[in-house]
Amino acid sequence: MNGQMIRRTLSVFRLLLALVGLVAVVLGVMLSVPVVPPPLLASIEKTAGSADRSGMPDLQRFQARDGTWIAYRTYSASRERVALLVHGSSASSASMHNVAKALSASGISSLALDVRGHGQSGSRGEIGYIGQLEDDLADFLDHVAKEYPQARLMLVGHSSGGGFALRVAAGPLGARFERFILLAPYLGPFAPTTRPDSGGWANASVPRLVALGAMHWVGLKIGGDLPVLAFAVGPNGRKNLTSQYSFNLFANYRTADYAADFANAARPVSLLAGANDELMWPEKFADVAASRGQKLPVTLVPGSNHMGITIDAPALDALRKVVTEPAAP
Repeated sequence: MNGQMIRRTLSVFRLLLALVGLVAVVLGVMLSVPVVPPPLLASIEKTAGSADRSGMPDLQRFQARDGTWIAYRTYSASRERVALLVHGSSASSASMHNVAKALSASGISSLALDVRGHGQSGSRGEIGYIGQLEDDLADFLDHVAKEYPQARLMLVGHSSGGGFALRVAAGPLGARFERFILLAPYLGPFAPTTRPDSGGWANASVPRLVALGAMHWVGLKIGGDLPVLAFAVGPNGRKNLTSQYSFNLFANYRTADYAADFANAARPVSLLAGANDELMWPEKFADVAASRGQKLPVTLVPGSNHMGITIDAPALDALRKVVTEPAAP
């Protein structure tokens, strides 16, 4: 190698080092942008606070594959039909109490989860890795099968839990369920059904999200425990609610691609939302809920808002009607 080639090689090497250094600095700056909680969203607190929580069963627990104890509540009825319930962002199994009571009154046993990272399951706002929630659900299904070995299962999810239920419907676990019910599902920040900043419910550190997303995309899966999303909960709410999500939890507790997940759902999907939903554009759900070229059933409940779809009597009546009718093929 002559001197000119050596000089050229060294120049390229110095340029690459400079680029790597520049990228590291940019990523460092982006990762340093903190998450700023939004102000309290009064409508969520007021509606959730109006719910009748009387008769709520005590928490039970099962052990996930990593040894963590995951909490849930049981509402017993039929042994032939069982609904697994997953709550919305920040919440816990308590927020699905009225849904569970309505389903059990219709003869469907309900098991409401504290999804890992919420309530009494694991560390609030955190999970170990993207995909851990599916692993927890698989472990829960094995646990449920011991008590209800012949049951036909449905998965009912609200808000972010609805997005997660849709994710499950299109994934490896989808075939283990008979049907999926989505209650005002969160379909992602860029879905036409999502209001800006989810109607004031959530605030993200966009630079940190972009940086971590880019790092994970190239295989550098670090920083997943950094908080990227904060919710509009007040000081009192923080005692029982999860106030922020890590990158891993944000990435896992939602649908990754709502259009693909609707199209690839293994079993029938139904969708209900409140006509007065303040976090979503409810009238747009009918345009996005399509599977294999067919429009999916969407029920809009007059007078109900985002939390009301899990609490209001008309919304619960609509849910009972959906789950007691045969699922569309």
